[in-house]
Amino acid sequence: MIMLKQKMTWLGLAIVLVALVVFGAAMMGSVLGSKPKELPVALVILDRPAGLPNGETLAVGEKIRDQMLSNRALPLAWHVVDSEEKAREGLDKREYYGALVLPSDLSSGMLSLSTPSPIHPKVKIIANEGMNAQASTVVRQVLGQAMNLISRELAQQLLGQVGQQTGQVPVETAKAFMAPMNVQEEVVHPPGANHASGNAPGLLIQIMWIGSLVTGVVMFLTSRKAVAAGSRRWTVSALQAIAGLVIAGIASGFTLWMASSWYGMELVNTGEIWLFLWLAGSAFFLLQSSLLNWIGFPAMPLLVLLMFFSLPLLNMAPEFLSQATREWIYSWTPLRFAAEGLREAMYFGGLGAASSNVFVLWGVAGGFLALLLASGLKANHASDAVSTTVIGG
Repeated sequence: MIMLKQKMTWLGLAIVLVALVVFGAAMMGSVLGSKPKELPVALVILDRPAGLPNGETLAVGEKIRDQMLSNRALPLAWHVVDSEEKAREGLDKREYYGALVLPSDLSSGMLSLSTPSPIHPKVKIIANEGMNAQASTVVRQVLGQAMNLISRELAQQLLGQVGQQTGQVPVETAKAFMAPMNVQEEVVHPPGANHASGNAPGLLIQIMWIGSLVTGVVMFLTSRKAVAAGSRRWTVSALQAIAGLVIAGIASGFTLWMASSWYGMELVNTGEIWLFLWLAGSAFFLLQSSLLNWIGFPAMPLLVLLMFFSLPLLNMAPEFLSQATREWIYSWTPLRFAAEGLREAMYFGGLGAASSNVFVLWGVAGGFLALLLASGLKANHASDAVSTTVIGG
């Protein structure tokens, strides 16, 4: 009973509850209940209408277009383009998570099902897996289910018309209408082997953040000892930055070697991936070290919270996140820019594809390098002031 009367007991309970709320919001708040919304998908309609015996025309492509665009239940944002080449360009530029291509013989092929020589038109579903594996899987499943439903509806309509005209439906014709379209699935920019289902960029960035944080703490403690031993603070800060950048380069190379040699991760453009990972690790180290130099160890909770709030977002498409999470966390966290850029470098052709995120990381690195060096100048001015006061006294 004495324990229950102690204020520290209830204060400890309050601290635990606050920690659970904070870290629960960080780890679960942005993930649980997430649903895809408005995933951008390209729609290519090459179909040419076919003439019916009664003089009317059958435009299957336009019917599918109207059904797709009017179906608000689909978590897709359609972008109608006029050629498959333009759709593929958009996939290469990370504009779409997938594409639906309706062939030019779609209407004529559907009409041919009632003839002795049926043609099953080939509809393409293209999934941009490198952009985001989770989102591309949703796109592939949604488009596949939608096309199956639409093809069955069209087949029933045409089969009914044939039955009305002939009074009976031949067995071969009925079989042809059972599978009126051939739906072909294609994956572009696929992740390599052992890439954790496309989540390898996020995992590598997590490892680099933790490695950079350890480096930052070690360099911070080392710099404090050097200053205590009589070294000038600005010189120590400069050497702290140089040493950290060198270690980040070594750590990024070792991380890639470990991933490929120990765990069999297949890597293409390894040199460019290493350079990007080095840049990301350097930006992380400079950010962490500048906060440690200015604030000291009280900066650690901030860095830990930043990590825990950012990690669940690294492998999620922004269309899965709530509006609040996208605006308040996803829009600015440096781990997100690093993960996106690494994904582009790994799956879309190297550093050239990641140019926008490279620019952001260079800005982060440059800004926090200036803050890191400025911490040395501030400390020097303070030391000079103290020395002047002592001498003057």
